[in-house]
Amino acid sequence: MHNAITDRATRFRLRPVRPAGWWFDGLLIGLFALITGVLAAGGLLGLDTAVRDWCVSHTTQATYWLARVFNYLGNGGPLTLISLVIAVFLSVRRRNLWAILPVVAAFFLTGIVIMPLKIWTERAAPGYTGPNAVDIFNSALPPGTYDTGYPSGHLVNTVVWYGVIALLLAPWLNRTARLWLRIAPPAIVFVTTIYLNFHWLTDSVAGLLLGVFIGRLIDRVPWQLPTRQS
Repeated sequence: MHNAITDRATRFRLRPVRPAGWWFDGLLIGLFALITGVLAAGGLLGLDTAVRDWCVSHTTQATYWLARVFNYLGNGGPLTLISLVIAVFLSVRRRNLWAILPVVAAFFLTGIVIMPLKIWTERAAPGYTGPNAVDIFNSALPPGTYDTGYPSGHLVNTVVWYGVIALLLAPWLNRTARLWLRIAPPAIVFVTTIYLNFHWLTDSVAGLLLGVFIGRLIDRVPWQLPTRQS
């Protein structure tokens, strides 16, 4: 009986993440709260505006479409579907549902985090032509497309879903390949989202912080998936 309890406790022990410890998670949330507070106090708005103006003045038809294509790497719908297909394949192969659980967790966590924050903060996209477009907590914005800019859902989705895909594909990818899968798409989406004026710079930074935080929560869970150590 003692050995069975010990084995069960070992099996469900949280997995290590890098950097180790919860201090880094606290730092991520603290930085998100700090950025939000500074924006509410009127700080960083000039930086957001300057970056927006630079992107507008340095956009050509060719660079726009190039950025547009690469920005599709962050679309949550296709990423969810791809993750689910991989998870179903693994579940059928292993004859259990463990592979589907991280997909469900990612879908649930991104859903309860992104939209409530967007609704609460009421920030327009850089393309909004009305007054005080860069302001956060701007209750004068028309409801709909132009009041859900902060944080960037594109960045949250990109970080979380490519992390899930790397987790699911671990049996076939080495450590370097998994690292690139986790880093390259978020970096590309970060740049293109700002360049295309879909989000302000601070929207994307905030989304990146939240995405890493959610991704670390998912990575900690012992999903009982096959892994590759090298």
